[in-house]
Amino acid sequence: MDALFDTDPALRWQVMRDLTGAPAADVATERARVEHEGLGARLLALQGDDGMWDGGALFPVPRAEGEPGQPWTTTMHSLQTLRILGLDPDCASARRAVGLVAENARWENDGQRFFDGEVEPCINGRTVETGAYFGVDVTPVVERLLAERLPDGGWNCEAENGSVRSSFDTTINVLDGLLAFERATGGSAGVRDARRAGEEYLLERGLFRRRSTGEVVRPEYLDMAFPYYWHYDVLRALDHFRAADADRDPRMAEAVELVRAKRRPDGIWPLDRVHPGRVHFAFDEGGVGEPSAWNTLRARRVLEWWGRG
Repeated sequence: MDALFDTDPALRWQVMRDLTGAPAADVATERARVEHEGLGARLLALQGDDGMWDGGALFPVPRAEGEPGQPWTTTMHSLQTLRILGLDPDCASARRAVGLVAENARWENDGQRFFDGEVEPCINGRTVETGAYFGVDVTPVVERLLAERLPDGGWNCEAENGSVRSSFDTTINVLDGLLAFERATGGSAGVRDARRAGEEYLLERGLFRRRSTGEVVRPEYLDMAFPYYWHYDVLRALDHFRAADADRDPRMAEAVELVRAKRRPDGIWPLDRVHPGRVHFAFDEGGVGEPSAWNTLRARRVLEWWGRG
């Protein structure tokens, strides 16, 4: 195994599963360490006695004034991070953590219970993703998301303010949620149709271009950030299609080549961007422009998936 990956069990077990073809029993043994060692154990230890991280569902309690960026330390982002790390949803720590969130966490929007979701689809998509992964019934939130899909196939958090066009950022959050729900429950024809419509929204735009002009929607969509939180970028999108075992659509090819071109001569991918905001701890030891084990894992498994097509 590449020395870059020999850092944390949360990274190692995914490398073993996705890149080395290790036996399933060995992968499971390594994955079980996430609960007790490294990043996963550190994040679990930061959960409050009331089940919240940093005192809130989405916003810290108390809030600090004048901080740059959005705080990434609260319950929503922490649960998403535990899913990304691959904490076994059946382990004792996961059951305890999620049980406390379900019992005590409330959205700042209107006091809704955490796994009942709130009003924005970008938030509800991530609620579905973590809820489904950790075994919570989030069917009512899924039904709300299906009803909120826009005519162009995707979703937008600004729909409640009158927007009739989807956004890349909101759509990828909903797509990741629907995929997790399908995996956990088997899904339904309606869920699959909605997911594929959202994926088609991205494909029609080559994963990063405006459909109307062909221009790049946002330069940051070409940057590989980790963690990504609610933000969209081409590597996150491609990793979604890989996880869904989607067809290798030629409309993804330009995005694949953008990812491939970022590989350094030593075979490592850098960290392109860190989304500003308070964090519990860093995932990659170096900063922007330095080698990133997490980006390398994700880029390599995307390219291997693409190469099998």
